[in-house]
Amino acid sequence: MQSADFIEIEEKYGAHNYHPLDIVLERGEGVWVYDVDGRKYLDCLSAYSALNQGHVHPRIMAAMVEQAQKVTLTSRAFRNDQLPLFYKELSDLTGYEMSIPMNSGAEAVETAIKLARKWAYQVKGVPRYLAEIITFENNFHGRTTTIVSFSTEPLYKGDFGPFTGGFLTVPYGNIESVKKAITANTAAVILEPIQGEAGVIVPPAGFLKAVRQLCDQQNVLFIADEIQTGLGRTGKLFAVDHENVHPDMVVIGKALAGGFYPVSAVVASSKLLGLFESGEHGSTFGGNPLGAAIARAALRVIVEEKLVENAALMGEYLLDQLAEIPSPHIKEVRGKGLLIGVELKPEAGGARKFCEALAEKGILAKETHQHVIRFAPPLIIDKETLDWAIVRIREVLMQK
Repeated sequence: MQSADFIEIEEKYGAHNYHPLDIVLERGEGVWVYDVDGRKYLDCLSAYSALNQGHVHPRIMAAMVEQAQKVTLTSRAFRNDQLPLFYKELSDLTGYEMSIPMNSGAEAVETAIKLARKWAYQVKGVPRYLAEIITFENNFHGRTTTIVSFSTEPLYKGDFGPFTGGFLTVPYGNIESVKKAITANTAAVILEPIQGEAGVIVPPAGFLKAVRQLCDQQNVLFIADEIQTGLGRTGKLFAVDHENVHPDMVVIGKALAGGFYPVSAVVASSKLLGLFESGEHGSTFGGNPLGAAIARAALRVIVEEKLVENAALMGEYLLDQLAEIPSPHIKEVRGKGLLIGVELKPEAGGARKFCEALAEKGILAKETHQHVIRFAPPLIIDKETLDWAIVRIREVLMQK
């Protein structure tokens, strides 16, 4: 079967809730992927940063195979021998005392929201069911009914109401608007240190530190959603580390399992996570031994193969090279580490046609917010490969 055959079947039998590029992939290795027609591509999306360690990393695959031959699922009705080690290794790496594992990133965000509300009622003394959480315009934290309730993107909300209350939304990067939004009932501020889906929007320098200070002053929790930006993507373990900020909770996922399995988590202090009582929150698959073993290997790869350091070095190089392209279509190039957005001028006609042209040249990237091309290759990428890509990116962006 060829690409056209698979696309025809998918369009007929699958819900049309995505609009992918018409590339049908069958194999991946490192930074490269191959389609069913035998064509080779450089992956510059990394499954939205889930593949920081690259495709089918041999060390993570070995851990998955080894654990899959033992036991894959116990539910949390029983203990297993992988979860305790995952807890400890995650704590050692992040500096947070405790964690709670889930599966998808959205589940972890929901967990953080529930924990923030419980803290507000039991610790801060907010009247029950009046807790408020401050969010930001153009945020993307997932697609559950509660999470889309505080989205400002009409496409994500559409006909999915009625929506969950308890959220106030303010402009991103504006600390004065955060100050004005805080009340006695404010439980938390939740933000992405860099807004990925919004088009790789980097806040003004000092904004994250100002949010931290404000939360301290007002007795409000600071929740950082590092699902896309965390685990090395921006050249630091967490993107908040660029401003030496320590949130009360950090939400992680995607690269936490290296693309082999859905694993997410919330990391926080024991005072916070200790508020959860038995039976209040959970997941059949959250903390399963297969996911825990895979995540342990994925974390070891990040540390031992120095992916954070490589992301900082290669990211700076790629950002500089992209910024030097004298394209009449480019409005701005921005990002940190290997999370980079190239925003095109409106008259360029949208980013999708450029992504399609890049695919023709063997580079897979994806448009976001219509006018932005996001470049986020696996963190294992080297300079030689980037140089190969930059030549082709330049050709595409210089086209009339």
